[in-house]
Amino acid sequence: MAKMHIHVSVDNLQKSIQFYTALFNCDPSKQKADYAKWELSNPNINLAISERGSKPGIDHLGLQAENEEEMAQIRDRIKSADLDTFNEGETNCCYAYSDKTWLQDPNGLPWETYYTMDDVAFFNESPSEETGVCCAPNMEKEEEKSCS
Repeated sequence: MAKMHIHVSVDNLQKSIQFYTALFNCDPSKQKADYAKWELSNPNINLAISERGSKPGIDHLGLQAENEEEMAQIRDRIKSADLDTFNEGETNCCYAYSDKTWLQDPNGLPWETYYTMDDVAFFNESPSEETGVCCAPNMEKEEEKSCS
């Protein structure tokens, strides 16, 4: 079963890590200087926070597939509903190597659907890319990658 993903932009990462650690009664499963993530089973959620957003609040929502087959099922469901998508394909973003497809709800809220294949040591496409945001698809221009 896919796991719900929420990415929240925060003003103060350390204060936010303390808050969510207390709320969930566990430490982050991944923590970097600008990012933290909790992979929880109760509730079944992947919550990520970072100081990389343009303003505090929900950056995007998503569905994290457990395997390639589930990712294919999610993509088929989206395609059969004739929803506009941005197929990012395999990319490095949020310290992970993943296969992603993006879409937006009717109000423009970004939804990320993805399957993570491995961890990587950097936030974006390359270690030299220290600035900029990830996870921001350009739904207008499919040829552009959001994390490049």
